[in-house]
Amino acid sequence: MKKKTNEELQALVDQATAGDKKALETLVADVQDLVFNLSLRMLGTFADAEDATQDILLKMITHLSAFRGESLFTTWVFRIAVNHLKNYKKHMFARYAPSFEYYASDIENGNIQDVPDLTQNVEKDLLAEELKMSCTNVMLQCLDTESRCIFILGTMFKIDSRIAGDLLQMTPEAYRQRLSRIRKKMADFLGQYCGEYGSGKCQCTDRINYAIQNHRINPLQLDYAKAPQIPIQTMMDMKNAMEDIDDLSQDFSFCKPYQSPERTKHFIQEFLASAQLSIIQNS
Repeated sequence: MKKKTNEELQALVDQATAGDKKALETLVADVQDLVFNLSLRMLGTFADAEDATQDILLKMITHLSAFRGESLFTTWVFRIAVNHLKNYKKHMFARYAPSFEYYASDIENGNIQDVPDLTQNVEKDLLAEELKMSCTNVMLQCLDTESRCIFILGTMFKIDSRIAGDLLQMTPEAYRQRLSRIRKKMADFLGQYCGEYGSGKCQCTDRINYAIQNHRINPLQLDYAKAPQIPIQTMMDMKNAMEDIDDLSQDFSFCKPYQSPERTKHFIQEFLASAQLSIIQNS
């Protein structure tokens, strides 16, 4: 995907608000992966992220005429997405939020030895990778909503502290300080307990059947394995501001970006082709 200039994006917005459906489709295509990956990290599961992504993209489409070019278009989309996700209550972990204490206890005390083989002939390497991606993503749910958002914006998207502070209504200095503390908390936990990203005793290959038994992964529905990854640089090109972060970022390499699901793309395409869009645009 070729990175568009701010002028090109503004031209697309002008065309889209004037009723050019092709321009609107281009704008949606440019940001849907960004929105999906932000939603996935904030909410913890593919199903919840897909639902939230559809909501956010529809909100973007129906409020496009409100974009005045006072900020970068990507920043405007981030603002819509962040505000929506901070108040999102329909996802699974809104009702059953885990904690670092729960995770630590489960690692220390979980009975993984006596669980039978539940892999259903699926390759263990594939299941171990699925568990690693799922576990580390769900681990983000141990953070409160704002802390999780700070961590994701700073670690995965590397958003400039001035923009992130504005999105979260705090000063850039306060954002940087909180990001540093949150990243240290995550790094300390991973270092103590996780054998994949630290020196802990928890190894994904040893916990596959235990995870299947507890419905943490499903051998017949491997969301991370089947989701096409996209290059990290593509995600970086989706945003328009960056700042350097320290070497601690390598501890969080589990923040891999994925393409948004085909169902989301089809949903948006159907909406763009519907009479409902024409009614909204003409209202």
